[in-house]
Amino acid sequence: MPEKNGSRWGEIRSNVDLVMLLVTAALFIFGVMAIYSAGGHKELTMSSYALRQMLWGGISAVVYAIILKIGYRNILAAAAPLFGAAIVLFVLLLIVGHTSKGAQSWFNLGFMRLQPSEIGKVIFAVALAELSVKVPPVDLRGISIFLGVSGIFILLIMLQPDLGSAMVYSVMLFAVFIAAGAPVKFLTGIVLFFFSMLPIAWMVLKPYQKMRLMIFIDPTLDPQGAGYNVIQSRIAVGSGGFFGKGFMHGTQGQLHFLPEPHTDFIFSVFSEEFGFIGCVAVLILFTVLLWRMLSTALYTKDYRAKIMTAGITAWIWFQMTESVGMSMGLMPVTGLPLPLFSYGGSSLMAVAMGLALVQSVAVMSKEDRF
Repeated sequence: MPEKNGSRWGEIRSNVDLVMLLVTAALFIFGVMAIYSAGGHKELTMSSYALRQMLWGGISAVVYAIILKIGYRNILAAAAPLFGAAIVLFVLLLIVGHTSKGAQSWFNLGFMRLQPSEIGKVIFAVALAELSVKVPPVDLRGISIFLGVSGIFILLIMLQPDLGSAMVYSVMLFAVFIAAGAPVKFLTGIVLFFFSMLPIAWMVLKPYQKMRLMIFIDPTLDPQGAGYNVIQSRIAVGSGGFFGKGFMHGTQGQLHFLPEPHTDFIFSVFSEEFGFIGCVAVLILFTVLLWRMLSTALYTKDYRAKIMTAGITAWIWFQMTESVGMSMGLMPVTGLPLPLFSYGGSSLMAVAMGLALVQSVAVMSKEDRF
């Protein structure tokens, strides 16, 4: 019996991973609450980040449903043209992109800004999954081809420069190697090569990137400048205590001591207002989401789906870990958004696409078994 490439709505409703869906919705709702509080607005207007995030949430929900209906197999079939389109977008970005915070990472479309590197994460996972069938990364030839193809993406991201996103792509690639069964000696060699290149990487970093790493080690090096963000974030997280100060009652966020509260340090806003209990609840939700994604990867018999799901799971895990750790001063500041939480249309839509692909794998895996 041939495999189906898409699903009917009745089959989707019967086989959807409801836990994954509900946890996704819960995290988004918590995120909107934190964004609303971070904005300090009592009313929802078109200028408020919370309302715009809800609008993006509606758009992302539609995109989620469309991808779920199309099916991950049809998306995988379009991996090559999607990869090519992403490369073209990245090149155009270096020519006509909008520069913000030292990085040329955005297309300014007037009514909105689009960050191609976010959507590129979805395409990256799809492309690696399709490539893994043609050239499995289980020997020197396969791994070399994977590194070459991935290197194109990562190099174009580094040229923006966007070190945070480049790290995400690298983590996704490493997760794909593990899922594809790459030999341990090759994985060890990649790790050793990475560490050996750190001195060279330090020499090519921009001054502000070097300062971020130095501030990670000791924020007091520049307490009124680069270290200010980390210091204020630590204060916000610590002052939340066990139960928090209450919704809209966080002093660091409400009095605007906390920089970038709706994006980079959204978890700090939430921590101050909902305390240790609230943070544990959110981390449990992320853990359940990642667990359901990993369960899907283990459950499916489709090799490509397994590779794709592994890449997407690594992306969500790394950004969650980095963003939460950054808020507490345990990780360097990279500007990576907290998935489903931080304000941003490009990030939210990309995460919705990635989760929809994983949900599609879950649905179609169940369909194939019955």
